[in-house]
This record gives sequence, structure tokens and C-alpha cells, in this order.
Amino acid sequence: MDVNSILETITDKGSEYITLYGFKLVSAIAIWIVGSFIINAMNNAFSKALEKSKTDDSLRPFLKSMLGVLLKVVLVITVLSTLGIEMTSFIAILGAAGLAVGMALSGTLQNFAGGVMILIFKPYKVGDYIEAQGHSGTVKEIQIFNTILKTPDNKTIIIPNGGLSNSSMVNYSTEPTRRVDFTFGIGYGDSIEQAQEVLLNILKNDARIINTPAEPFVQVSALADSSVNFAVRVWVNSADYWGVFFDTNAKVYNEFNKAGINIPFPQMDVHVHKD
Repeated sequence: MDVNSILETITDKGSEYITLYGFKLVSAIAIWIVGSFIINAMNNAFSKALEKSKTDDSLRPFLKSMLGVLLKVVLVITVLSTLGIEMTSFIAILGAAGLAVGMALSGTLQNFAGGVMILIFKPYKVGDYIEAQGHSGTVKEIQIFNTILKTPDNKTIIIPNGGLSNSSMVNYSTEPTRRVDFTFGIGYGDSIEQAQEVLLNILKNDARIINTPAEPFVQVSALADSSVNFAVRVWVNSADYWGVFFDTNAKVYNEFNKAGINIPFPQMDVHVHKD
């Protein structure tokens, strides 16, 4: 075969490959450009839909990014298929890799799923005071894997979302009002009626105590070993809970002393006998 024949063969094959793969390359580039434009349009429309539905601010970026990732994965697969790359084996490899990564990161994926559930169903929000997993504090931030609490003494607690979404939790900020419960004891021999009157006067003179859903409750709850105990229950706005709790304890102590009502405390009498 002479040189001219070789050059002619190369030229023919080159033209054939350029025609075949050049068209596929141009098509793939066009699909990528148009697909990217469509993805951006869909992301913007989805973002506006989330705003109109008043979806939580912390949930919007996550949902938008998830949609964007899924759409881009579909776009990449489409472009590769257009170039003539066999996708069956490629997808099988991705599936196997995804399974291996999923098994290795099972705990992380559980926290991820828990974060999604928390953001969707909102058992608590930023600013709520909650108790869960043996910890309590104000919710400072809800992340996709963890929830960050700030304790009253300014400690930071990081709790994985997996446990929060699958176990019991107390949210102290859900309801606008809360009941404050007290137990006050007086000595045997003191007047029950007088103590009851003193307690009711203290409660009625505190403007933070409300009469709904029930008026202040003061009744004898137990005849204990060394005291007659009163159960005292009052309703307050949630923000006033601790203020009323601490102030009422101090007022009861002072007013009982003024009224001559004894507040029992443990005592021990020691008798020394001399032979």
C-alpha cells in the first residue's frame, strides 16, 4: 500500500469519526447548555413556590440544593448517554459505590434523615426551650445533621438529629401558657385557714398570674411526717414561668414569717444522760 492510499484511508476514517463524534459532541454541549438553563429556571420556580408556601427559612436552602443536585445528576447521565458512553455499567458501579458508602455512613445518614424530618414536621424551632436526650436548653440552630442547644449557663450542646427524631422530647415553648406547681408546708398546730389566706393573697397580688385556663389553686395535699403540705398551682404566660416560680417562693417565706406561721424543717434532738 503506497503513501497516498494510507493518507486517503486516514482522511476517510477521520472524516467519518469527525462526522459521527463531532455531531455527538455538539449535541452533548447543546444538551448541557439547554439543560443548565432549564435547571436554573426550575430552581428559581421552586424557590418562589417555597416562599409562597411560607416554608421554614432553614428548610428552603436544603430543599433547593437537593433538587439542584438531583437535576444535575440526571443532566450528566443524559450528556454521557448522548456521547455514546454505555450507562448500564456506569449506573451499576454508581449503585454499588452508593451502597458501600451508605453502609459505612449509616449513622450519618440516619442523622441526615432525622434532620429532614425535623425540618419538615417542625417539632421545635429556633428559640424554643426543649429537653431531649438527657439535655435541655434553647435551640440555637437546626442543622441538617445536628441540633445545637444553648444552656442557661451558656454551654453549647450538639445533639445528633437521628436521636431527636426517634425519641421522646419535651418542648416547653410550644404553648403560650404554663402551670407552675408548688408545695408549701406548715407546722402541725398552725391554722390551715390562715396559711391558705396568706397564700391566696400572695397569688392574687402578682399581676403575672392569670386566671385562665384555671384560677389559682390552694388546697391541703398531704399530712406529712412533720408538716401539713399545701399544693399550690397557678397559670402564667410561658415567659413568666421562672420569674413567678422564684418570686413566689421568696414571698411565701417572708409572709409566713410575718404571720407567725412555722415552716417545718428537719431537726434532731440529742439527749445526753449522765450516770
